[in-house]
Order: sequence, then structure tokens, then C-alpha cells
Amino acid sequence: MTIIAKRLAILGVFIGLAACNTVQGIGEDVQAGGSAIESSSEKVQSDITN
Repeated sequence: MTIIAKRLAILGVFIGLAACNTVQGIGEDVQAGGSAIESSSEKVQSDITN
């Protein structure tokens, strides 16, 4: 492998790792949003039945 090819391979690994962290962060945000919606719906349901 030439030096340029090695550097491109290393750059690709770093970009891949950054993308994984970004996707994980989005997943956590979506999960938090879902939890907030679930909590709100449980409160509304409780208010309706009481």
C-alpha cells in the first residue's frame, strides 16, 4: 500500500466512527422524544379516567 492509500484508509475509518456516533445520538434523541410522548399520553389517559 502506498502512503496515500494508507492515509485514505485511516481517514475512512475515522469518518465511519464519526457516523456511528452521529447515528447513535439521533437514536437517543428519538428515544427521548418517544418517552416524552408516552409520558404525556399516560397523563392524558389518567386525566380522562379520573
